[in-house]
This record gives sequence, C-alpha cells and structure tokens, in this order.
Amino acid sequence: MAEETNTTTTPESQVEVVEGEKEKDEASQDNKIAESASFKEESNKVDDLIDPEKKALDEFKLLIREALNKHEFTAPPPPPAKDEEKKEEDPKPQDKKEDEEPKPEENKDEEEPKPEEKKEEDTKTEAKTEAPAQEKKEEEPSETVVVDKVEEKVEALEEIKETIVHEVAAPTPPPCEEPAAAPAEEEEKPKEAEEETATPLAPEEVSIWGVPLLADERSDVILLKFLRARDFKVKEAFAMLKSVVAWRKEFKIDELLEDEGIGEGLEKVVYIHGVDKEGHPVCYNAFGEFQDKELYSNTFSDAEKRAKFLRWYIQFLEKNIRKLDFSPDGICTIVQVTDLKNSPGLILFKKELRQATNQALQLLQDNYPEFVAKQVFINVPWWYVAYNRMISPFLTQRTKSKFVFAGPTRTAETLFKYIAPEQVPVQYGGLSKEGEHDFTTADAATEETIKPTSKHTIELPITEAGTLVWEVRVAGWDVSYGAEFVPSNEEGYTWIVQKSRKIGAADEQVVGCSFKIGEAGKVVLTFDNQTSKKKKLLYRSKTKPSE
Repeated sequence: MAEETNTTTTPESQVEVVEGEKEKDEASQDNKIAESASFKEESNKVDDLIDPEKKALDEFKLLIREALNKHEFTAPPPPPAKDEEKKEEDPKPQDKKEDEEPKPEENKDEEEPKPEEKKEEDTKTEAKTEAPAQEKKEEEPSETVVVDKVEEKVEALEEIKETIVHEVAAPTPPPCEEPAAAPAEEEEKPKEAEEETATPLAPEEVSIWGVPLLADERSDVILLKFLRARDFKVKEAFAMLKSVVAWRKEFKIDELLEDEGIGEGLEKVVYIHGVDKEGHPVCYNAFGEFQDKELYSNTFSDAEKRAKFLRWYIQFLEKNIRKLDFSPDGICTIVQVTDLKNSPGLILFKKELRQATNQALQLLQDNYPEFVAKQVFINVPWWYVAYNRMISPFLTQRTKSKFVFAGPTRTAETLFKYIAPEQVPVQYGGLSKEGEHDFTTADAATEETIKPTSKHTIELPITEAGTLVWEVRVAGWDVSYGAEFVPSNEEGYTWIVQKSRKIGAADEQVVGCSFKIGEAGKVVLTFDNQTSKKKKLLYRSKTKPSE
C-alpha cells in the first residue's frame, strides 16, 4: 500500500472531533479534522512500487495464472464417475492380500500338534520349500511328493501327515485372475491419457468489474487493491480474490446489473453527486430519509425486503464502479459521505436497519477492497461515538484510517476541505442545485472569510455591456447583505441592485441575482457580520453577452 503512514481514528479521537462541535476551541478542531484526513492514496503505477511490492505483485499474478490454467476459479467440481472407478479398482490389490492369507493360518494349525515338534518342523520346512518350487516349475501337484517323503521318515504319524497334506494342498489363487486385472488397468490408463491429450483445456477467462484478470495494466490496478487490502500478503490476497470471484458468482452480479425497479423510493437515500477536488466521484448516504415510516417499512420490515435492499445497494455500487477508470493514472476509488442528520436512534435502536447496515459494511469490506478513498461522516450526533465503537471491531485499521468525523456546525467546512463548494449539494452548505440554473458545477466558486463584527465587500467588475449574474452564500448566514452598481464614470450614478437586508440561518440558502447594464463599472456586494463568529462566504459570477 510505496508504504505510507496512515492515521487511525480511535474512538477517543472521534469523541474529541464530535465534542469539538461545541466550539470550545475552533483552532484545535481544525487540526483534529486535518489529522483524521491524513490518509493518502498510493500510486497504481507498477514503476512507482517499491521492490517488495513489485515482487508480491509478480507472485500474485503467477498464482492467478496457475489458477486460470487449472480452472480453479469457476470450474465445477470433478465428476464422481472417476472417483467410483478408482474405488472399484482399489479392491483388486486387496483381493490378492486376502488370497495370500493362508500362511498365518498354517502357523495356527502347526501350533496345535505338540508331540515330536522337531519332526513336525522338519517335515513342514520340506513341504514349504518344495511347494513353491513346484508352483514355479508347474510340475505335478505337490501333494504326492510331500506324502511320500513323510511316509518314508514318519510312518506312525498319520495325523501329522494329513495336516501337512491339507496345508500344502490348499489351492493357490487362480493364475488367471491377476493377469485379468492388470490388462484392465493398463487399458484404462491409455484411455485417460488419450482423453487428456485429445481435449486440452484452454485457460479460463475471469473478469471482475468488467476487467479481465491478467489481460492488461488495468488488471494490475485491481490486483493491487487486493494486495493492499491484505498488506501485500500474497497468499491472503489470493484467497480473498478467489472468495470474491465465488461470491460474485453466487450473488449473480451479472444478472443483478440487468434487474430494473428493485430500488424504488431509495433515490434520495444513496446517490452520486459531483466529484471531489481530486476527481473522485462522491457518494452520499442519507440515513435520515428513513424517518419516513412508510419508506422504512417498505425497505426493512422483513428479511425478504432487507435482502432486496441489499441487492439494490450492491447493484448501485456495481454500476458506478464500472464507470471508474482502472488505468494506472485513472480514478478508481470513490469518496463516501454519510449524513447522520435526523437519524438519532435510527441506527442504534432500529434492529432491522442496524442489521442491514452491518451486513452491507461486511459485504463491502470482504468483496470491494480499496474502493473508498475517504469516508466522511457529517452531522455526527453524540450517540454515534457509541455506535462506532460497536462496528469498529469489524473494520480493518486501514479502513478506519480513512474516516473523518464532523458535527452539525462543521459539516460544510469539513466537506469543503475535500470537495469544491460548487460540487457540494445545497443541503450540505454548497452551491450545487438540481435542475437547470445559471451556474453549473463547471463554474468555480470563491471562498472567503468574513471576520467577526465587521463589514466585508466583494467587487465584481463589468468591462462591457451585458448581463452580470452572481450567487452568494454565507454559512449560517445571520448576516446583512446588499448589492449596488458603481459606474466607472465618476459622473455616473450608483444604482442599488439589492437592498441591504438581514438573512437569518433558516432563510434562503443561496441568493442569486442578475443585472443588465450597458456601461462599464462594478457591482459591489456588502456583507455586514455583527456576530462574534467568523463566517464562511461563497460566491461566483459571470457575464452573459447582450443578445
């Protein structure tokens, strides 16, 4: 992960960030926010990796290549027919052992007759040495030879003779069985060898997030995500990759992408809006929307609905991930903004929502490694510290190092550290509005600070005839605002464009205006802040040519 030091946000530091919302010390609060945001993404260029990381990537690719050649990712389990054949073949060598077992039985029989043991042993050894010789030479049956020798040496021991005759005459395994088994095995081996040589399997093709594994440099970018998620431990990264591929197959991701209408009513809960200062798409999660009882019931009232919500969330994520640029120089991560406004108790005390949230977090961490560049929590209430302690054990240290927390009074200021004001939705203190307006996210805004108990002016020059349009916003307002036109000609008259008035915190979020003029001059915007707090000012303007 070029190893970089990541600052891990501990529960204690989170308490400090939230308590800072009480505005005991604004300067220290700024430092705490900056500290929690110290995580920086590493380069995805192979040339920028340090040697141990390059080596790990090469080893990882080798393991994947071997797995693709062996079809370990998606191939079904081997058919049971071959296993059964092996089981049928195995008993044949066992049969040989069973047929050769009379020898221990001979020892048992030999131990029973105790008189004249020496003579018995002589006759037994003679019988045993002669019997194998007769089997090899395939001469006449050994029974008569043994009996003759026994009668010459011991005529009185009929019982012993009968015993020896019985032992030696015991039939050996038919010679036809073993040769029959061997050809059968020899026939099967060539057949299997022929099948393998006749139909060689080509390496399987596995794609993930629309990128084929090992196909090009985009694959390296994805593999680096898995390696970084497992601290460049190759075997662990490989196990994670196989698990992700199996999960995607089980979850039927490709089919899920084609499903329609599974997330009706959730458009305001999770959505993509704009990009941050580095170009990462920004995903907003507004849990406060679930205060709508009907929406909550339709989403979480039973297991089936919770599963549907989870499928919709994964579908939403998959569609937006496929829009990312996986080239080494591209943007392949997103910024998550989680809004906890109007959600006190929802996550803590609503069992269904808590279960769905924890399940989603676990799925994201297990199956979407290194896709979040930063996780910003805004409008954080006091109780969230306790909740964060609950879910913290389920998150890796690297994941927690990307967390940033901001309470209600610091939400806009914190977002502006990472996202330009023109990209931030108006409900979070920015200037971006839905629909068609005079300004778009392409029109950059300027940030300035209004000092406490002071007046602040902004001059917008007009060099040619046309229409000047502008919009302004002060965080938390409670400031008087007015605008006037001052012509360049000293003999001209000053025009009052907007009469000065005090704008409260709950009044208009963004104030816009247009002024058509046929002479050069400037529009002066005046802000009168009589409070003891400094204020964040946003404004932008442009001139439209006369029609």
